[in-house]
Amino acid sequence: MWRRFAFAVLLLAATVARGQSVEITVSVHDEQGRAVEDAVVVAVPADGNLRPPPRVRENVIDQVNKQFLPHVQAVLVGTAVSFPNNDSVRHHVYSFSPAKRFELPLYAGVPAQPIVFDKPGIVVLGCNIHDWMLGYIYVSESPYFAKTDKDGKALLPDLPPRRYLIRVWHPQLKAAEESTQKEVDTSKARRSDVEWKLALKPEARVRRAPTGEPTGHY
Repeated sequence: MWRRFAFAVLLLAATVARGQSVEITVSVHDEQGRAVEDAVVVAVPADGNLRPPPRVRENVIDQVNKQFLPHVQAVLVGTAVSFPNNDSVRHHVYSFSPAKRFELPLYAGVPAQPIVFDKPGIVVLGCNIHDWMLGYIYVSESPYFAKTDKDGKALLPDLPPRRYLIRVWHPQLKAAEESTQKEVDTSKARRSDVEWKLALKPEARVRRAPTGEPTGHY
């Protein structure tokens, strides 16, 4: 009998816990009303009470067709990121960003050790051989983050009900990230919809080498 009672209590607790979670649906557009892809949305509890997961998953940024894939990646602070090179040429990956300075000298295949991103901030990636290769890692101090899809949509699920300060970042954002901040109180409803209209700079593009360039080590 006591085992059935204990099971019922656990089941009830799990149900209550699920019932307490909330979700925020985010929509991001530019000033012309076009959907903004690859915008990073971060929710930080207004009381500053952050509870990161006990284990942080390793992440991957690939190199395919002389591009970083994905172009923008969001990770939690403390995440180890691997940079496999799946091209037939070697790459020299680096960043001079204050949030993480590192260098992976000219290599093919998979580097022996991943890079741990141990400080929140924006990390701009480059390749010392191929100037047009550009990528971004957003290192979040909060475990509550998501990235918009091609429709400009993102979902922040399973949030504890409370007040959040939510902000948006994008590589082409004209204003400071802090200027996008909005406060959302999820203690009054299990679902919230939040929209942003961002002013974006034109995308900076470095001319890519011709497709028919001579093949070699680089």
